[in-house]
Amino acid sequence: MLLIKPSFEIMGIYGNTGKSKNVLQLIERAGRTCYKSEDKITQDSCIDFVKMINKNGHHSVLEHSAMTVKFICDRGISHELERHRLASYSQESTRYCNYKGGITFIIPPWVDIKIGEYKTLFPKVAMTNDKDWEWYKSIFEAERTYLLLLSKGLLPEQARSVLPNSLKTEIVMTCNLREWRHVFALRCSKKAHPQIRELMLPLRSEMRRIIPVIFDYNNN
Repeated sequence: MLLIKPSFEIMGIYGNTGKSKNVLQLIERAGRTCYKSEDKITQDSCIDFVKMINKNGHHSVLEHSAMTVKFICDRGISHELERHRLASYSQESTRYCNYKGGITFIIPPWVDIKIGEYKTLFPKVAMTNDKDWEWYKSIFEAERTYLLLLSKGLLPEQARSVLPNSLKTEIVMTCNLREWRHVFALRCSKKAHPQIRELMLPLRSEMRRIIPVIFDYNNN
């Protein structure tokens, strides 16, 4: 059994080759079609143009660029991600994936336990309180039961019924930049679930670094 923390990987930004200006130039070229002002495009005009459309609330122009992100998170949080309908998803399937070699679980932020591989019910790693122990015991038993069911001839799609929300899943999410702004507004809020904030806050910080003219604003 492997215990890990959640993470993300930006797999691609449409129109981006390492410099945010390329994304902004794409948005400017699309947006200036509305005004037939393509003759005003210069090497650096895209930044002021995107600032202008943001100020005027013309956020639909941001939909011409998109971003793909791969999340590694627990199964429960993946369901929250999929609530955002203006996106495309590809997710690790518990029906077709066979975890006979051992299961990976996500450590929630309220559980104090070290990342690593665990092979026994009573590990040598100290746990600070009973709540941590109860969580560990439950996922250890879930793995034991899953592997036992496989050994008795059940298919992965049948044995998966005993797996908990803490199960690690990988999910790839693609949506346009306007929708990412909406996702950050909801999922970085202090009212959002702690585990999805654990993913989205650092992702939003990274996007503010990469494309500040679009993402450098206060959602809270």
